[in-house]
Amino acid sequence: MSSQQHAPNFSLAGKVTVVTGASRGIGRACALACAAAGSDIVLGVRVPAKAGDLVAEIEAMGRKALAVELDIPNKDHIAGLIKTAVDAFGRIDVLVNNVGVAPGDLAERVEESAVDEILNINIKGTFLMTQAVARHMITRKQGRIISISSQAGTNALRGEAIYCMSKAAINHLTRCLAAEWAEHGITVNTVSPTFIHTDGTQRYLAEAENYKATVDHIPLGRIGETSDVTGVVVFLASPAASLITGANLLVDGGWSVA
Repeated sequence: MSSQQHAPNFSLAGKVTVVTGASRGIGRACALACAAAGSDIVLGVRVPAKAGDLVAEIEAMGRKALAVELDIPNKDHIAGLIKTAVDAFGRIDVLVNNVGVAPGDLAERVEESAVDEILNINIKGTFLMTQAVARHMITRKQGRIISISSQAGTNALRGEAIYCMSKAAINHLTRCLAAEWAEHGITVNTVSPTFIHTDGTQRYLAEAENYKATVDHIPLGRIGETSDVTGVVVFLASPAASLITGANLLVDGGWSVA
């Protein structure tokens, strides 16, 4: 057996990847990283017309890209995205669930509307998107589903009780779906980042007190970069991770074990 047969394969060449919430932050970075690994990309975004630069960036890598309207958990949007992807590329090999919201407040002050928003988008939306794509994958007897969760699903964060609950639910849902869909050749995993430098965290981390308090919680001593997350996503989507399912991979710099 040659040394090449022993080497892990991290390539996504010839794959088709759907990334939701792809317009910015971790979602955008995941789309670019999967494209760099060889995959064509379907971008689930609220306003496709605003994703032209991202489409162009992916196409400059020699990959194909489509921006499709997606407002989670709108079932018509979900169905439309899947139809568009299959019509254009013939299949969906990888789904990266990245849509989520996190309006925080102390538990005693949380409004019912905030509870509804978080559960509707983070839990219901993730499930409906995953279910719809999995139905397609089941017919093909293969697929990779990766949900961007959070360290909040493992750790107790003050002022984030409902968000923490939603991410803990996604982590366990992942285990349940992994058990159900393994017989169809589908792997289901989550990636749980700590604080990552993105547009969404920029304002919070710009305050010196917040930055220091956050870094002090991270044993490795730094805020994460999107590349810290996308490396794990590409790994889970690749043949190198073919025996991993039902896992929650923490990208938290050690926060959960400190």
